[in-house]
Order: sequence, then C-alpha cells, then structure tokens
Amino acid sequence: MKYGFVIDNRKCIGCHACTTACKSEHNVPVGVNRTWVKQVEKGEFPDSRRLFSVMRCNHCTDAPCVEICPTEALFVREDGIVDFDKDRCIGCKSCMQACPYDALYIDPETSTAAKCNYCAHRIDVGLEPACVNVCPEHAIISGDMEDAGSEIAQLLARQAVKVRKPEKGTQPNLFYIDADEASLNPSATVDTGKYLWNSQTTGVGHFAKEAEKLAFSNGDVIAAVLEANNQYTNAGEVAKDGPKKSVEVLMGKEARRVYDTPNKGILWGWEVSGYVWTKAISAGVLLVLFLATFFGDAVPTTATQWWAYGLGLVFLSLTGLLLVMDLDQPKRFLYVLLRPHWGSWLVKGGYTITVYGGLLTLLMVGLFFGWESLNEIATWITAAVAIVVAVYTAFLFGQAKGRDFWQSPTLAIHMLVHSFMAGAAALALVALLTSDSLGWTDFLATVMAVGIGVNLLTMVVELTMTHPTVAAHEVVKMITKGRYARTFYLGAVLLGNIIPLVLLLMGASQMMIALAGIMVLAGIYFTEKIWVEAPQRISLS
Repeated sequence: MKYGFVIDNRKCIGCHACTTACKSEHNVPVGVNRTWVKQVEKGEFPDSRRLFSVMRCNHCTDAPCVEICPTEALFVREDGIVDFDKDRCIGCKSCMQACPYDALYIDPETSTAAKCNYCAHRIDVGLEPACVNVCPEHAIISGDMEDAGSEIAQLLARQAVKVRKPEKGTQPNLFYIDADEASLNPSATVDTGKYLWNSQTTGVGHFAKEAEKLAFSNGDVIAAVLEANNQYTNAGEVAKDGPKKSVEVLMGKEARRVYDTPNKGILWGWEVSGYVWTKAISAGVLLVLFLATFFGDAVPTTATQWWAYGLGLVFLSLTGLLLVMDLDQPKRFLYVLLRPHWGSWLVKGGYTITVYGGLLTLLMVGLFFGWESLNEIATWITAAVAIVVAVYTAFLFGQAKGRDFWQSPTLAIHMLVHSFMAGAAALALVALLTSDSLGWTDFLATVMAVGIGVNLLTMVVELTMTHPTVAAHEVVKMITKGRYARTFYLGAVLLGNIIPLVLLLMGASQMMIALAGIMVLAGIYFTEKIWVEAPQRISLS
C-alpha cells in the first residue's frame, strides 16, 4: 500500500477550496498553509493565460525532512504517508531547510513544525482527504497507487505526469497532469515580491511574535504590513521599488508569479551563524594545540594549555546556548539526546559536542593532577572528536536538500579550515597574556597564514565552480554581485583574509599577530553569516 496524489491541472480552476478545507480540517492559522494554489501568468494581454498548481507536501518515498529530523517527529507510515508528531518536535526548522518543496511551516500557536499529513486521521477511518472531498472539479485524486484498480493507479498508468524537482532524488508521490514548468519550477518565475501577502517577515509562522508587537502598537497595522511586504498601496500602485502601475506587473512578457504561499524568510538567522563561529573557535584551539605537538619548537606553556582548554569549554557552552536559542521549542532541547533519530546529523553533532565537552574537562583534570600519560592519549582522542565538531555542520547542511548551495562538497573543508584559523587567532590573543616563546607566536602566525591561503582557495572553488542548479548559481550571484557583495568583499575577503595575511607575511610583532587574529575572527563570522543566510533567500515554491 502506498498513498499518493494526482493533481489534474486540466480541471483545476484556482478556487482555493482545497486550501480553505485544509485550514478548516486542521485549524491551520492565518498566513501559513498546508495546501495552497500557486498562480502564474504567462503571455501578454490579450494573449495571456493563468496557470493554477496545487502545492503541498509531496509525501516523498525518500523524504529528506524525515532524514534530518533529530527527534523522529517526522516519520513515514507503512502506507507511505509522511506524518508528524508535534509533541516530539523541538522547532529546530531543519525539516523546513531539507524540504525542496517548501511544504513545512512553524505553527505560530504550537511553535512546532506542521504540514499536510494526507488527513491521516480520515484515511484511518476510510475517508478521503478533506481537499479531495471539497474540490468541485475533481482535480485532486488520492488513493493507493499500488492498487491497480484504483483511480489514481489508472491515471498514472494512462496519463503523462510530472513531479516537482525530480533531480532531488526524493521520489515524490505527488504527480501533476498537464503541468507547466513555469508553475512547478520556482526558478522559472522571478520572485519580485510585488503581490499581496507573500512575506512572513512581519507576521506569521516563525515570525508570529513580530505580528503581535505590531497588532498591539498604536501604528497603522495595515499600512505597516503593506509597506514591509513591498505591496500595493491604496492608490493601486506598487511599492516604491517597483513599477508605477500594477498592470505593468500583470501584463509583462515573461511568466510571473501572481499568487503564492508566504515567503518564510530567514529561518536560521544570527544564532546559527554565531554557533558555527563559536564552534570553530572551540574546536580550533584544541586542534592547534594538537598540531603543535608535531613541532618541537612550538610547545605552548602550561598557562596557554589552561587557556586553550578553558576557551574550548566556554565557546562550546556558547555553541550549545545559541543552538537552544534557535529552537522554537527551547524547553525540549534535551529531546535531541534523549529521543534521538540517529540518521540526523543534528543528533550526531549534539552527541559529538557533549563528548567533546567531557574530553576537554578530562584534559583539564589531567593537567591539574599532572597525568601526562593520560593527557597524551586523551589529546589524540579529543583532536579526532574536535575534527568532527568542526565539520559536522557541513553534513547537516548537506542533509538540507532544499538549499542547493549547501550541497557543495567543499563545505566540510571550508569549516575545518575555519576552525584552524579561529583556533590560531584566539590563541594569538591569549599569547598577549602569557609568557610563551617567540616560536609559539610564530607558529600561530604560520597556521593563520596557511589557513588563510587554503580558505581563499576554497572560496574561489566554491564560488567559481560550475553549479549544477539555477538556485546555487543565484546564491553565488547574490554573494559576488548582489546584496551580500559588499559584506563579502570588504568584510570576509579584505578584512578577514587579505589584510591579516599581509600583516602575517610581514613578520609582524606579537601585537600585530594578535591584531591579525581579531581580523581573522571577524572575517570568519562575516563568511559564515553569508554562507548561512544567502541560500535561504532562494524561493523553494
């Protein structure tokens, strides 16, 4: 038994009955949708037409949202329905990053993820999903695709069908008859932001708290929402950065989006950028100490070892704090450890961080009691764990199949190099407070200089290699020529790499090496902020 959907675009009239029936059946709040009808217009008046496509969870056979979920809040039933348990959800929003179809949202009332679950409660008692029952044109067909006598199986056997984003390898079980690529492929239409109610950034879902602030303020709520969303004004014109008349939007020559689900905005914001940064420092200080064991003239003092272990624990604690802060259900953060789904790299990372913290504590205890043999063995083990701490986020991002740019094979190298750079930079600042030899500071300068060289090479590869998808290409364009270009060139490249590299190659003093370290740390944060945020600005629907 395997349930699926067929959307017959020959019949769909865009009435939105499926959307409202779904909202009624599941008490879906205003502004978020489990099912919605995307509308795209093609042509130029009077030779134009409007396309309707019902969008929702694709109930994938290989569901990336299930794979990445750290607590098994999302799961695949025996009948193929991808269902969810809100009581297990921690609100990490990983599933929303993993879904290529923009099917999940954060429920503003429960602060947990939600999506179409095929009306599983109705299926269990022999009924069809609410959207199927209410559709006036029978444009939505549901049923068991493995039952040769079912209507859906016969349609799939006789009709040419399409699925959304087959290249993702998710094996979606939502099929379209007579579908137009302009409607199914989000990159086929520019997301101009010039249609009503297309942004969550001031209102719903994960950002519901902003709507509450707005609602209880003394300002003009409607005007504020319209202005924030770049929408039409009372005079029938569009916002200040768009065409003068709305008709110019509707009657352009290219295919254009005229109605879609709200844009969910940046789901992983400064907390995630910050946690990648603090994690790099925590892992890096230990990795640099470990690297120093191979160089006889670069042995740090005992005081520096204390500083390194202490910094490792402090920044590891900050990493955990930022991770918890990013959850929409922070009180459930222990579910990652107590109710783990071992297929998720969020779980593997959570356990790795926990083990790393324990090993750092053991090293401090060994240093205090002078257990040199124990510390020698523990250092090797801790260094191996530190490497995993440094790079596991790259594998987590790799599970986020909805974000093409994060699928880069160089992302793990990018994060490992950042850890060595951050560790050397942090220890260069510590060297101002300790009595380490000149050989130690020269070693830190060398690690930073080599790290900068590898980092620049890695960024060149990431940004100049041929990207297989339009979405990844658009992210590169955004970084090198678009909204992030100034931050990238001035903050990440110039401040964070070029200037400190020049200082280090000049044979700078201890103070100048520390200054270069500050710049390197700033550059790493700018880079991580861009790499985390930019891919999330690409529309998934």
